[in-house]
Amino acid sequence: MTASLGEFLRARRELVTPEEAGIPVVGVRRVPGLRREEVAMLAGISADYYLRLERGRDRHPSVQVLDSLARVLRLDDDARAHLLGLAADRPRRPRRPRRETVPASTAALVATLPLPAFIEGRHMDVLAANPLATALSPRLVAGGNRLRDVFLDPAEQALFPDFELAAAHLVAGFRESVGTDTDDPRCIELVGELSLASPLFRRLWARHDVRSRAGAVVTFTHPQVGELRLNREKLLITGTDGILLVVYHPDRGSADAEKLALLGSATQTPQTRIQVRLEPRSDANTTTLST
Repeated sequence: MTASLGEFLRARRELVTPEEAGIPVVGVRRVPGLRREEVAMLAGISADYYLRLERGRDRHPSVQVLDSLARVLRLDDDARAHLLGLAADRPRRPRRPRRETVPASTAALVATLPLPAFIEGRHMDVLAANPLATALSPRLVAGGNRLRDVFLDPAEQALFPDFELAAAHLVAGFRESVGTDTDDPRCIELVGELSLASPLFRRLWARHDVRSRAGAVVTFTHPQVGELRLNREKLLITGTDGILLVVYHPDRGSADAEKLALLGSATQTPQTRIQVRLEPRSDANTTTLST
């Protein structure tokens, strides 16, 4: 267990108000959220033991204790699973950059899908994208990064009617994706860069929110077709370490389907080329596919 458990507990208790926990408020409180001793009391453990947990001095909290803390801190299933993962004993692995590559068959599928589709790595890197995805957002190209685009590019931010909510969901999904590997070099690079460049990212990252990278309904404000409401699916690619296939699709027969078809018509050319990073089968790591 690393200091991450203590950081998580501290961040999450600061987000729970006394009213939510059923604690009467008397006088002026000098700390946000709950006090340590209040969390301990509500979880049925001693204040000294909880202090040791927050300071990383206890390495073996039981599942029962963690479940009690999850209840007090009002954690949902994703955040509870993250808490258990932070407390689990795992052998330390050597930390070195890992290059994520797209299986050739998956790259071919993305290129032929008649819907906006792209491949997303564990650190929100775009590993492949088809032309309709790029038409949806010009930032959806191989080599891009969803975190950088959303937090640093005003044009990307303008695509979302509620940009801060979309940003919060993205950060929570990123934290779920990297899990306990927050000392991974790629994670350190991204978090450091964005913490310096974006006060919003810095604030959201400090919350320690966790959200599974799952399907959802996403609304875009597109400069060409206006409001566009699409279903988003995120599908795990088997045989990879957390790489996802992301596909957007409209409801059948909807105005959104007509708008997406209009957007797609602008991308149709005699030959469309797509750059992807492929699973190496020769000396080349990048292959160009034509559709």
